[in-house]
Amino acid sequence: MKMYCEWLETLEPRDTLSLYFHIPYCQKLCWFCGCHTKIVNHYEPILNYLDFLEREVELVARHVTSTVQHVHFGGGSPTILKPDDFLRFMDLVRQCFTINPDAEIAVEMDPRNVDEKKIAVYAQTGVTRASLGVQDFNPRVQKAINRVQSYTLVRRVVETLRAKGINALNLDLIYGLPFQTLKSITETIEQTLSLEPSRISLFGYAHVPWMKKHQKLVPEEALPDSEQRRYMYEYAASILKDAGYIAIGLDHFAQPHDDLVLSTNNKTLQRNFQGYTTDTAKALIGMGVSAISSMPQGYVQNTTSGIDYAQIIKEGDLPLSRGIVLTEEDKLRRDIIMALMCTMEAPLDSTSYSKEMALLKPYIETGDVSYEDGMLKVHPSARNRLRMIASIFDSYLSTADHRYSCAS
Repeated sequence: MKMYCEWLETLEPRDTLSLYFHIPYCQKLCWFCGCHTKIVNHYEPILNYLDFLEREVELVARHVTSTVQHVHFGGGSPTILKPDDFLRFMDLVRQCFTINPDAEIAVEMDPRNVDEKKIAVYAQTGVTRASLGVQDFNPRVQKAINRVQSYTLVRRVVETLRAKGINALNLDLIYGLPFQTLKSITETIEQTLSLEPSRISLFGYAHVPWMKKHQKLVPEEALPDSEQRRYMYEYAASILKDAGYIAIGLDHFAQPHDDLVLSTNNKTLQRNFQGYTTDTAKALIGMGVSAISSMPQGYVQNTTSGIDYAQIIKEGDLPLSRGIVLTEEDKLRRDIIMALMCTMEAPLDSTSYSKEMALLKPYIETGDVSYEDGMLKVHPSARNRLRMIASIFDSYLSTADHRYSCAS
């Protein structure tokens, strides 16, 4: 904890930073979910958690003088918070931190528990961006993943957000879900396009039931195989591109006027724990159960135990459970991975990374990757394999035989 506090205090007033708040609660379990969350049937646990989260905000703020350029609420379902509680929490955040007038404030939203009153409060508190979890509009697919929400419902939420002045909208889709077909995913893409979001995320479903036990409820026999997944991604991506959206990195698409496109073109695009972002803040401070903080010197993570989280904060300490200090080699590798994930190319000394070049040989032979004049480039057709290619430079991944999800 002492080292992390020292890291926070090295941030200067002129530096900008990002804040992430994790709300680890949902009203209903989505069987595909890989997030750290808990299902609750009444509001008292959420209210208790919010009290401890507010205390953590106050503890962290004691060590920070930098201004905030980006705020993100994730989960779980941040929209599970009642309007008055969200309002109170944002008031505290503004009291504890200096938030820039043009800061982006984003909230991940479950359309099933968002109403006009909540949206009015989001607008009142300065929320500028909403990310709506759609996943798929097909009723059969929705039933198979235990997330039933109609197109009409999502459209109503989108219209209300825009009516309240929240116009920066992300819609999150997933391919590789049970019972998905090229036909059904095409229909979902077309319905999504009719809502005209500024950004669309197209994530691959990661089926890891040995890690997330509830995924055993997903009918495995109905999951598309790797070849079908590839066709789904490529076909969906082609529809989005034909509609004028620009492919960004691994899994994002944006309208030509969106800041993500500008950041891609001028090579300032970043990727953090929430996905691709234009946020270039020096540090990302995560608060809440399981939240991760990214600092220039390294990373730290809060405890994943709600009981431990509450107890540690009661004692007046930050609820950290683990961390890592980056070496100079780690930072070089981080830069390579970030460049590949954001621009699909990275300058590389092949002599210094001869082991990685050997692992890249199969990708080079298939044309997925090229290396010339000290520049490693990933071909656009290999976009959905970008994560695997970039991971070759992650020295912390085990090279031993182990289990992977079918996400690719």
